[in-house]
Amino acid sequence: MDAVRPGRKKCVVPLLVLAMATGGLMAGDSWPGAEPGDAAYAAAGPGKAGHPGDRRHTGKPPRGTSYTPPRTRTDARVGALFQHSDEGDHFCTGSVVDSPGRDLVLTAAHCVHGGADGDYLDDLVFVPDYRDGSAPNGTWQVDDIYVDERWKESSDPDLDVAFLRIKPRDGRLIEDVLGGNTLGIGRDPARPVKITGYPADRDEPLSCKNRTSAFGATQLRIQCADLSGGTSGSPWITSFDPRSREGTVIGITGGYEGGGDTDDVSYSPYFGEAVRRLYERAAHPAAEAAPDS
Repeated sequence: MDAVRPGRKKCVVPLLVLAMATGGLMAGDSWPGAEPGDAAYAAAGPGKAGHPGDRRHTGKPPRGTSYTPPRTRTDARVGALFQHSDEGDHFCTGSVVDSPGRDLVLTAAHCVHGGADGDYLDDLVFVPDYRDGSAPNGTWQVDDIYVDERWKESSDPDLDVAFLRIKPRDGRLIEDVLGGNTLGIGRDPARPVKITGYPADRDEPLSCKNRTSAFGATQLRIQCADLSGGTSGSPWITSFDPRSREGTVIGITGGYEGGGDTDDVSYSPYFGEAVRRLYERAAHPAAEAAPDS
């Protein structure tokens, strides 16, 4: 039976649950991730009572309301994390980010490392666009994990970010197959975003669109319904470009309270200098491994 570890409510790790006030849209803002099909709810199977995904809905989903997104090229960059294979239970969410090596996935640190007195999870796989047991874009093995060294010492929620290096599959790199979103560093904390993640009790993703706000100087928060355990690591995407089909990730579900103690409010570490340095480590592993001159 799973054990509960306080403060990790949105990440359900195998054998261990590691686990806003929001304003309306301002003039000139547009929802990120808008593309054909995003405006309609898809039919969903059993879920929580009253879950919006349990009915078909047309028109723009109300902000802060979760819905089952249709399959799209951009949402295919978001996937579920499993241990060993995609035949077990998924426990967190990740997404492909643009990098020189075209091989990085972004998630929450608490999804892949236990923090203070903890260790790395091993034998992880990433399944983009996972739905109902199917892996249309394949199952990708994690080759390496990067977390801030200070996370391993302190479990500091401001450092709850991780990058995963993904092994090539059939001779191809994951970003060459799916594309990747840009990592946004030092962005305005109040922005419209789209979140897509995988609740552990569902075999398909949920999406939600709303506006973020600052939560102190080092965290973001957002009000979005039904983002429960398993959605840790979900990307917060803004500034979607319909021509390139890419957006900018300014947060991930994690940080304060492991991403949030309730299903309707989520948090993210603010992406500042510490996240930039961690990305540089992951994006340039040869430089990290090179001996000092």
